[in-house]
Amino acid sequence: MALEFKDSNFDELVINSDKPVIVDFWAEWCGPCRMVGPIVQEIGIDYEGKAVVGKVDVDNNSGVSAKYGIRNIPTILFFKNGEIVDKQVGAVQKQVLVDKLEALL
Repeated sequence: MALEFKDSNFDELVINSDKPVIVDFWAEWCGPCRMVGPIVQEIGIDYEGKAVVGKVDVDNNSGVSAKYGIRNIPTILFFKNGEIVDKQVGAVQKQVLVDKLEALL
């Protein structure tokens, strides 16, 4: 299951995580985001206990979205040890995201 990351909990759940983290920046009105959303949810279930998976609603969390320069959505950032180590912009197949996550485990 994907967590809900917000400006208020981002550092605690993402930056301070001891596991790799996938962060999906999305918005309700974004068509491609609605295609990627279920994939992110599946990965959250598949990798429970091995990775942290969550979503940031860019309309309600402008602080963290601006901090990471999110201009296009969906944008998926991959964090390890509090640092961005990979990025995917736009809708992609599940396997693309899984391969990027596997490289971090």
